[in-house]
Amino acid sequence: MGPTGIPAQYAGSVGVAESSVWDLGAAILLVEDDSGDALLVEEMLADSELDSTLTWCKTLAEAQRFLRSCRTPVCVLLDLHLPDSHGIDAVRQLVDSFPDAAVVVLTGLAETETGLSAVAHGAQDYLLKGRIDPQALSRAIRYALQRKNAERVASAIRTSQLIAQENARLERALLPIPLLHGHGFGVAARYEAGRAHGLLSGDFYDVVETADGAVHAVIGDVSGHGAAEAALGVCLRVAWRTAVLTGVTQLEKIGLLEEILVAERSDPHVFATVTTLVFPPERDRVRVARAGHPGLLLRRGTDVSWVEPDTGMALGLLPGAGRWTITELDLHPDSELVLFTDGLFEGRTGPQSRLGEEGLLEIARGHGTLAPQAFIDALVAEATESAAPYGGLADDVAVLHLGWEKNV
Repeated sequence: MGPTGIPAQYAGSVGVAESSVWDLGAAILLVEDDSGDALLVEEMLADSELDSTLTWCKTLAEAQRFLRSCRTPVCVLLDLHLPDSHGIDAVRQLVDSFPDAAVVVLTGLAETETGLSAVAHGAQDYLLKGRIDPQALSRAIRYALQRKNAERVASAIRTSQLIAQENARLERALLPIPLLHGHGFGVAARYEAGRAHGLLSGDFYDVVETADGAVHAVIGDVSGHGAAEAALGVCLRVAWRTAVLTGVTQLEKIGLLEEILVAERSDPHVFATVTTLVFPPERDRVRVARAGHPGLLLRRGTDVSWVEPDTGMALGLLPGAGRWTITELDLHPDSELVLFTDGLFEGRTGPQSRLGEEGLLEIARGHGTLAPQAFIDALVAEATESAAPYGGLADDVAVLHLGWEKNV
């Protein structure tokens, strides 16, 4: 009988593949307080086709200590009559505390219903002690491990599907259809999720035309990643659109967004950067207000330049202390603006370097002849390619291309 504890060959972390669970060194743990029954199981394993050292624990507490330290797939042969646990409660404790362990319950001949109940509570199989032979024991262990692995795979697939569904819902809320009444204003947009997380983050944008013919736009980035940040981004976008439609002024909207962020954020360290724009119907200028957000690209014909309008503090850093101003930029008839979140230029291009604003401007200048959607697609593609040797873009990217359409 192997000593209670972790056999040396089971040390370390080992992955599990559906077709080769046993080949990867699965452990067998017997939880049985009767030494005669334990000896019988050991002899049957020795006569079976399984090549593994058996670990024997006499109590559920000993078994739990073993499972907390084990890093390989484990099949637990569990007796239901232990000094510290009895009946289905032992199954519940193992399944709840160690959901990756495969459990085969050992029951008496008169406990068939108990065995079935154990399976209903999460065990993979049960065996009647009086009818165990080496082949039956070997088959039950192998099947239990494969069933447990199939459960993990199915659970991972379900989780991925749920994340995809949640992403789709969040994307519809974060990335809305622009609310434009006429056909005189052009909008192109792109959102690219970063590689480091499976859920959309708090990057957001929106474009709304009001009854006076002015076009309002916003782009923003909530710090951090995850569902809470994405939900906060949705909240800020909807609040901004509502404020536009109710006639709130440009600077008042920024203050309102900060109030909402502070009220809704789950962590006091969460902040957001925002740029808002207003294109008056005269089409000769644009009013820009920034709160900690990156600069923007100005396209005039085939020429591309970097513009840094006045900026104030990011939202939520020092609530109530922020002061923001409006910068007016003259717009020539062929002028267009490109806004983005910092994920576009913060990707690594070397061990100690990033693309940066100058690198992004250089990329943009190489595509000055492209149409709006092709232009922003090229920006994202080249930024992604430059970061590919170092894992790709780590943060989400939102890009917004805006401008009055020519000859309209």
